[in-house]
Amino acid sequence: MANLALETAVSQQHQFTHIAGIDEAGRGALAGPVVAAAVILPLNDKTETLLKGVNDSKQLSAKKRETLFDLIVEHALAYGIGQQPASVIDEIGILPANKLAMCTAVSQLSPTPQFLLIDGRIRLPQINIPQQSIVRGDSQSLSIAAASILAKVTRDRFMCELDGQFPHYGFAQHKGYGTVQHRSAIAQHGPCTQHRHSFAPIRQPLP
Repeated sequence: MANLALETAVSQQHQFTHIAGIDEAGRGALAGPVVAAAVILPLNDKTETLLKGVNDSKQLSAKKRETLFDLIVEHALAYGIGQQPASVIDEIGILPANKLAMCTAVSQLSPTPQFLLIDGRIRLPQINIPQQSIVRGDSQSLSIAAASILAKVTRDRFMCELDGQFPHYGFAQHKGYGTVQHRSAIAQHGPCTQHRHSFAPIRQPLP
């Protein structure tokens, strides 16, 4: 279960108080934006009690994530959410777009973080803040887990809105991921403007 052990270790080593956890949602989807969130939590036992249940967003139900979203927003010292649309992903690639979304999320934080804990193996060299990449960080760090929930809920809400604009694809059900239903809809109707045209199976080979 995610806790504040990583954040506390960084705080004790560097005498930092504002440590941001960063995560993304939608990196592997065939449609919609990549969304990143950054969260700074108070480093005390009360935070772990108030945010009990916060964990890797993939391990939680949609209903639980919605409830925790409100709790995180209420109790965080600061949070930021950034996103990059499918058009940018097609233009520059998913990893650069993912990093851009993360940088946007960090730029919204006030107070400014003194240290970044980033899920996965991603580094953000364009941000001049000490940072550490944590593989499977969303199941270890409470800040990263909180960020994963904010990113996931924000993206899911957006995909449900897109479902009203593009009803043929079932975005509200699969949130843009490559399910059998989604791939079948793409084959039948072709991709829309919200699809990532650089991704297989949407990408067409050059003649």
